[in-house]
Amino acid sequence: MTDIHPDQRVAVLADSQNLYHSAQSVYSRNIDYSALLDKAVQDRRLVRAIAYVIRAESPEEERFFEALYDIGFETKIKDIKTFPDGTKKADWDVGMSLDAVTLASHVDVVVLCTGDGDFSRLCSHLRHEGVRVEAMSFESSTSEDLLESVDSFIDLGAREDTFLL
Repeated sequence: MTDIHPDQRVAVLADSQNLYHSAQSVYSRNIDYSALLDKAVQDRRLVRAIAYVIRAESPEEERFFEALYDIGFETKIKDIKTFPDGTKKADWDVGMSLDAVTLASHVDVVVLCTGDGDFSRLCSHLRHEGVRVEAMSFESSTSEDLLESVDSFIDLGAREDTFLL
C-alpha cells in the first residue's frame, strides 16, 4: 500500500455516534470535527466528507448538524428507533459500508472515523480493491479487529488537546 501523498483522493466517513460515545465515556468531552477533518485529509484532495448522525430529538442537535455542514461534512441523518420494549437503536454501519464501497472507485483513501470492529470486513474489501484504509478513533475503545484491518491508525486519545473540545 502507498503512503500519504498530496495527489491522493480522500473520502472521510465519520461514525458520529461511535465517536461521541467514546469521547463522552472516556473524557466527558466532545469531538473537534474541524481538527478531525483536517487531520484525516492531511493536505490531500478531499472528495467527500460524510458525518453519519442520529436524530434523537435533543435541543442542540440541529446546531450540531449545521456546525458539521459548516466544517465541510455532508450529514446523513437517521432517526432513532424505539422498540415496543423501550430499547432504542440507530446505527449507520450498513449505510457507511455502502457509501465506502460506492466511493472506492473514486478515491485512493477511505478514512473511517470509528472504533467499531464491524467495519473490519469492509476494510479488507476496500484494501483488496486497492484503496488505502485509515482509521481515526480512541484506541482505548477501538476494536482490535479494526486496528488489524487498516493501513494506518490515528489515536485521537493521544492528542486530546487537538481532537477534543
